[in-house]
Amino acid sequence: MIDYNKKSEFGIFLHYAKRHKGLFFLDMFCALVVALIDLAFPFVSRWSMNTLLPEGAWRLFWTIMVLVVVSYVLRSVFLFIVWYWGHQFGVKIETEMRRDLFCHLQKLSFGFYDKNRTGSLLSRLTTDLFDIIELAHHGPEDVFISTVTIVGALVIMFTIQWQLALVLTVMIPVLLIVVFLSRKGMRDASRQVKQTNAVNNAAYESGISGMRTAKAFGNEEQELAKFDVANAGYRQAKFQYHFAMGKFNAIMEFFLCTLSVAVIAVGGALIMKGKMDVVDLITFSLYVASFVSPVRRLTNTFELLANGAAGLHRFTELMRTEPAVTDADDAGVLSDVRGEICFDHVDFAYREGCEALHDVSLTIAPGETVALVGASGGGKTTLSQLIPRFYDVSSGSVSIDGLDVRQVQQLSLHKNVGIVQQEVFLFADTIAENIRCGKPDATMEEIEQAAKLAQLYDDIMAMPDGFDTFVGERGARLSGGQRQRVSIARIFLKNPPVLILDEATSALDSVTEAKLQKTFDALAQGRTTIVIAHRLSTVRQADRIAVIEDGRIAELGSHTELMDKNGVYAALVQTQKLQA
Repeated sequence: MIDYNKKSEFGIFLHYAKRHKGLFFLDMFCALVVALIDLAFPFVSRWSMNTLLPEGAWRLFWTIMVLVVVSYVLRSVFLFIVWYWGHQFGVKIETEMRRDLFCHLQKLSFGFYDKNRTGSLLSRLTTDLFDIIELAHHGPEDVFISTVTIVGALVIMFTIQWQLALVLTVMIPVLLIVVFLSRKGMRDASRQVKQTNAVNNAAYESGISGMRTAKAFGNEEQELAKFDVANAGYRQAKFQYHFAMGKFNAIMEFFLCTLSVAVIAVGGALIMKGKMDVVDLITFSLYVASFVSPVRRLTNTFELLANGAAGLHRFTELMRTEPAVTDADDAGVLSDVRGEICFDHVDFAYREGCEALHDVSLTIAPGETVALVGASGGGKTTLSQLIPRFYDVSSGSVSIDGLDVRQVQQLSLHKNVGIVQQEVFLFADTIAENIRCGKPDATMEEIEQAAKLAQLYDDIMAMPDGFDTFVGERGARLSGGQRQRVSIARIFLKNPPVLILDEATSALDSVTEAKLQKTFDALAQGRTTIVIAHRLSTVRQADRIAVIEDGRIAELGSHTELMDKNGVYAALVQTQKLQA
C-alpha cells in the first residue's frame, strides 16, 4: 500500500508507473530506434551528395536508397509499437489509479458526500485521470526522443562545421529556457480550467437530474440562466488558458524561425569565407528542420505536463482526504448480534455550533420495537444513522450488545444493520440486481421470495421483462411505491438482526401499506427494530414510542402510556385525527 500523505505527487506517479516498467522500456527502445533513423537521413543525404553522386557510384547509391526505404518501413513498425503498446502502458496506469480512487471514495464518510457534489467527483474520476495518463505515455517518450534527436543532431553537426553548430548549441538552450518559463502560465490556467470544469460538471449533473422538476414547475428559463452562468465561467477559464497557450506557442514559433535564419545567415557567411560548402549548408538545414519536430514534441510535453500536473494534484488531494469515520486499530467483528442498542448521553452536530442531538440516552432491549416520532427536523433520522455509524457522535456513545460501535469494524456493523430509507436510491440496472443488493450471493428463488414479502412480485410479473426489467436512471421507470418496495425487498433478503425503517412506507398507498405492515410485524419478531414514522397509526403496536423534539427525547413509553400522559404525543395523535 502507498502512503499518499508521505509520498510526493511525483513519487505517487512513479509508484503506478513502475508496475509496468516492461512496457515503458519497450516504448523507450522503439522511440530510440525512431530517433536514430531520423538522425541518419540527413547524414546519408550529405554522404550521397558529397561522395556517391560525384563519383558515379550508382549501384551503391540505389542500394542505399533501398535501405533508407526499408529503414522507414521499420520506423513505421516501431511507431506502431510506440502508439499501441505505449498507450497500453498509459491505460493500465489510468485504470489502476481510477480503481484506487473509487475504492478510496467508498471509504469516505457520509459527511464527505454531504459537502461534495457528484459531478465534481466524476470529473476527478474521468478527465483528470485521462490527463495524467496522456502525460504518463507521451511525456517520457517525447522528452526522450527530443533529447536524443537534438543532442545527436548537434554532435553530427559539430563534425561537419563546428562554428555553425556552436551557434545553434547556444540558441537551443535559450529557446528551451524561454519555453519552460512560459509553461507556468499554462499550468496555472490549466488548473483553473479543471477546477471550473469540476464545478460545471456538478451543475450540469444537477440540471439534467432535475429536468423533470424544472419542467413541472415551468422553470426552464431559470435553469437555463444557471446553465449559462456555469457555461460562461468555463468559457472565461478556457479563454485564459488559450491566451496562455497562444502566448506560449507564439514565443516558441519565433525562436524556431530564428534557428533557420541563423543557419542561413551564419552558414552563408562561412560559405563566403570558404569554410563551408553548399552541401553542408543543406545538411544543416535538414538537421534544423529535424529540430522542429522535437521542439514541438517538447512544447506538447509542456502542455501535457501542465494538464497532467493539475490532474495529478487533484488526484493526490482527494487520495489524501481522510475519512471522518474510520475503524479503530483494534476494532473487532460484530457477530452473533442479540440487538441491544444503547444511546448513552449522546450529543451530535453535523457542523460545529449546530447541534442536532442533545444528551440523548435510550436503551433498546434485544427484539424490542421502538418507534421514533415527532416533527420533521427533530433528529429522528439523525439518531438512527448513528447506529450503523454513518456519523460519529460528538460526545457520549452508541453501543450494540455492549460494544461501542466505534470499536467494531464498519463492514460487520453494516452487515448486521438493515435500513429502509425514505429516499430510495436504485442503481441503473434490473429489478433483480437492485434487490440483490441486500445479499450479493442470493439465488433467484430468494430474490423472488423477497419480492413476494415486499408485495412487489405481482407488479414485477406484470412487466414484459419481469425481474430483468431495467429500472432506468435512479429507478425512473418505476413508480414511487414500486421503488420503495424494491428497497423493502432488499431488507427482506438481507434479513439483519437490527432493522431501521425510516419512513419505509411513506410512498405507498394505504392498502399496500396495511399489507406490508403485517409483513413488517412478522419480520420484526425476534429482531430489534427502530421505526421512524410520521403517520402515528403505523406505530401504535410498537413496544415503546420515543417522541423526539429539538434533538431531545421529550416523551418515552407505549402508545397507551403516552396517551394517558396527554402530552406531546397525545397532541400529535389528536392533530392527525383532526386532519383525517
